Amino acid sequence: MGRKSPRRVTLRGYVAEVLKNAIYEKGEALDVVVAEAPDLPGCFTQGASFEEARENLIDAIEVWIMAGLQSGEELPVVNGCQLAITAGQGRRARGKALAGVQT
Repeated sequence: MGRKSPRRVTLRGYVAEVLKNAIYEKGEALDVVVAEAPDLPGCFTQGASFEEARENLIDAIEVWIMAGLQSGEELPVVNGCQLAITAGQGRRARGKALAGVQT
């Protein structure tokens, strides 16, 4: 049998999959919660509480994705899911991909 193709998901679905693997740790030197998305290299943040760290991580994930798309990088498959990116040209197509719009 061949490998199963990744399931294509919207931006919201992709962020949700990344969050499933997130790691939260109490800061060692400061009284903060550090949040990391290990599926996205270098994607981490912090907050005063778990809730704040999670909200900040969602923002960091979205920025990480946007930067990757703008530089033409292929985003990693996370938990068998791949961000659905519409075919097209220019800023409008990237905006649709970021919004998770499938045409």
